[in-house]
Amino acid sequence: MTESLTITREFAATPAAVFALWTDPGKFATWFGTDAIPVPAETLSYDAAPGNTWTAVMHLPDGSTKDWVGEFIEVTPTSRFVMTLTDEPENPARATVTAVLTETPTGTELSMTQAGAPMSDEMVAGLTMGYNAFFDTMEKILAAD
Repeated sequence: MTESLTITREFAATPAAVFALWTDPGKFATWFGTDAIPVPAETLSYDAAPGNTWTAVMHLPDGSTKDWVGEFIEVTPTSRFVMTLTDEPENPARATVTAVLTETPTGTELSMTQAGAPMSDEMVAGLTMGYNAFFDTMEKILAAD
């Protein structure tokens, strides 16, 4: 069991552009769902400011939905974004996701850590696959901007 997962990815974009992926509701809904799973705008409540809560509903390919909730902890423009999240809204336990952005000569390095409850190797593998799909979608959004 491990307590956290960190994934690092470099994007050919400014820190401001990468930061907007985390704070702009439309961009967040696009990458959080990826290309395969819509998060309709009408199901998203997302005002990225410390102390605010957020909600989203993913519409899964099998026709079911997944409800997400969390809270914004830290929003430091272009450098750091911290939020909690869970897909079990009735459970008070939340994972904490921290995104640290660092400018590089070719763009921005994103170091994202999810911490909270202990995770099995199987959970870590699933989260790694999911976050890499999110980051792939982020790259598409940045390329289109």
